Amino acid sequence: MAITTRKFLDILRRSKLIDDAPLKKALRLCVEENDGALPNDAKQMADFLIAQNVITKWQSKKLLDKKYKGFFLGKYKLLGHIGVGGMSTVYLAEHTLMKRLRAIKVLPRNRVDDSSYLERFYREAQATAALDHPNIVRAYDIDSASETHYLVMEYVAGRDLMTIVKDDGPTGFIETAQYILQAARGLDHAHTVGMIHRDVKPANLLVEENGQLKILDMGLALMNDDDSELAGLTDKHNEKILGTADYLAPEQALNSHDIDLRADIYGLGCTMYYALTGHPPFPEGTLAQRIAMHQSKMPPAIGVDRPDCPDQLAAICFKMLQKEVDNRYQNCLEISVALETWLQTQGIDATKNVADPIHLPPRQDANQSTDTIVEAMHAAVAVANHVAVGGGASSAQLISGSGSALSDSQFMVVPDSSISTGNSRIELGTEGAQQSLQSTTHGLLDGTTTSAVVKRMPLWGWIVIALSIVCVLLGTLVVVYWAVMETSTKQTTQQQTNSFVISEVFPQSVRAYNDGS
Repeated sequence: MAITTRKFLDILRRSKLIDDAPLKKALRLCVEENDGALPNDAKQMADFLIAQNVITKWQSKKLLDKKYKGFFLGKYKLLGHIGVGGMSTVYLAEHTLMKRLRAIKVLPRNRVDDSSYLERFYREAQATAALDHPNIVRAYDIDSASETHYLVMEYVAGRDLMTIVKDDGPTGFIETAQYILQAARGLDHAHTVGMIHRDVKPANLLVEENGQLKILDMGLALMNDDDSELAGLTDKHNEKILGTADYLAPEQALNSHDIDLRADIYGLGCTMYYALTGHPPFPEGTLAQRIAMHQSKMPPAIGVDRPDCPDQLAAICFKMLQKEVDNRYQNCLEISVALETWLQTQGIDATKNVADPIHLPPRQDANQSTDTIVEAMHAAVAVANHVAVGGGASSAQLISGSGSALSDSQFMVVPDSSISTGNSRIELGTEGAQQSLQSTTHGLLDGTTTSAVVKRMPLWGWIVIALSIVCVLLGTLVVVYWAVMETSTKQTTQQQTNSFVISEVFPQSVRAYNDGS
């Protein structure tokens, strides 16, 4: 049943999706554009608010269904629905204070009662959060609200590799090599800390507009440590074959748990094959038939679909697709080297990764040099040193200008990542209002170091400082004296002028006043 505009606006207010001030502003604009009145149709009203970026389409649908709850998870406002899987549902969200977009993975409520599953969710989230690499979607936080457990992740604005190929066709040879190279680097980082992805496929490789690739969904990740508690929890809840059939390594289909990092290499090879040809290695047949073909057959040559495919590039792909694990690349670093070497033959230096963007507010002075920025950062470190020597007040207290630390509302950290400048680093927290200044080599924040410098100052240095202070004080006194004298002179002159004006303009009033006195 349709609702009225009045009812829709009442539901919108109850949802607390928008404050009254911006809502009233939008409504006034709507009245101006609608011949002096709001539309009677709630759908038309909702469409107008969507066009004004007041609400999203997903929010509008919920509101029109008379739902005003469920738009918030902790500090995050839900903006839309990204996807759903057997393990979780993913939403696009915005931090209510920092206004940052995030992807939030929500655990199904029917899993909450299973304590061991919930434990696995939290422990695997912690393991994923330890992965800090430009080619892996980062995990920032894990929390719960009203028995809803969720994982806060980096939001990647782009398309996955499967969508890219479906929409645009097979990718170019250089483009494919660059994508797979980035994926190999990200997987190598995960493998180094003992994590195996187990579901490497085109849909789990997100590509931003600048070409940066990020590996998504470590939800099936297996800890490569037989003695770890997390490995035991993972095994307990993975009785079925895990992974996607079209990209599943032969050994993984036989036993999802008795695998190593080379299973990910096979999945990456299948993904590369898909990018080059537009289809997986074995696109035909039932699920069982496709799994069987991965066990025993090699796929058709890439040249069948792409006759112009370079032989060296095809060879890299097929080495990843070998049935015997010992015949594949033995780690993702080997894949990276092979792809870098091929790209160099194409005149492309791929030894450096695509820059991982640092989220900072724009500088007011766009022409400010790098040296100036570095100097400013070192100055910030020097301020912190001064605070350490002067009585132990924190840098946050210094900025606030008082002896008390700043509150969350006063002190907000904007960037997500660390900014390296020489030997000093300013580390900025992810979602919380936490900030620390630390030195990595020279102990720039070490109070004892600063004290030692002070103690080594010669006597003439102290004399110069004392004389400078005296000169400043004397200069200040002179300035104050002349300011007072000038003010006094102006007041006397003004009084004389006023008396003259009154005498000339209002003579009768002056005489009457004098007679009365």
